[in-house]
Amino acid sequence: MPDTMHDTLHGAPHRDEHTGTATTGHEWDGIRELNTPLPRWWLYTFYACIAFSALWVVLYPALPITGATGLLGYTVRGEADADRAAQATAAEPMLARLRATEPEQILADPDLRGYAIAGGRIAFANACARCHGAGGQGAQGFPNLADDEWLWGGQLAQVEQTIRHGIRAPDDDATRTSMMPRFVADGQLTTAQANDVSEHVLALTNRATDKAAATRGAAVFAENCVSCHGERGEGNREMGAPRLDDQVWLYGGDKTTILRTVSFGRAGAMPAWERRLDPATIRMLTVYVHSLGGTEPSVP
Repeated sequence: MPDTMHDTLHGAPHRDEHTGTATTGHEWDGIRELNTPLPRWWLYTFYACIAFSALWVVLYPALPITGATGLLGYTVRGEADADRAAQATAAEPMLARLRATEPEQILADPDLRGYAIAGGRIAFANACARCHGAGGQGAQGFPNLADDEWLWGGQLAQVEQTIRHGIRAPDDDATRTSMMPRFVADGQLTTAQANDVSEHVLALTNRATDKAAATRGAAVFAENCVSCHGERGEGNREMGAPRLDDQVWLYGGDKTTILRTVSFGRAGAMPAWERRLDPATIRMLTVYVHSLGGTEPSVP
């Protein structure tokens, strides 16, 4: 009879002759498995962890049977909401002052001005940077807010008007709506006339490539473009018509881009933020945007 069976029948476990440790009774090719129990401290720690886990499941969000929030009603989202509410309560006195103060007066108050610029920088990053760039430098089709060129005016009231009501915003009745006509697409000009007027526009900055075409284009410009862009291409902020006599271009100042603009028009849009942002946030944005390139006086 094998030793293992003998040990089992007599109730005495076999012990390894080298270590003196009892074996499990399993043997493979003469090799016996030692029966070494886990340390008691490890077992107690393991059982404590199981008990703690069971208690955690009941108290905190884990199982549907205890409800979505556990018996203690705690959630991370609830904690975050409480933090935001506390921050809003702490900020409310300054926000109330901003709502009740005109932008010109905000600039005159060092505390309000500093608060507005700091808050405006954050609001700009959240709402405006995706189009105008992190520093307000703009992109093709999106105005640069860090220079001295303004389509609709760079005074505080004008900036605030633009932020509140946007440009060609479909959901705001007070939005600005003028836009560049589609002269060729709508049959107002021929392709040849569009080419001539494009050469005239280039001539305003001494870049014309065809002087004869530029001369013909001057008459086309006077008949179709002066009402918005001015006789010398000086622009018109009431219409949102950009200057054509400088080197600042919203969509590009090369011949191809100008010809495309004349032929098919432009109708860029900006959202109206009045219904999306708190009035205090709009005031902060106004002050911040004005600070980016606001060399213009804050009042007329």
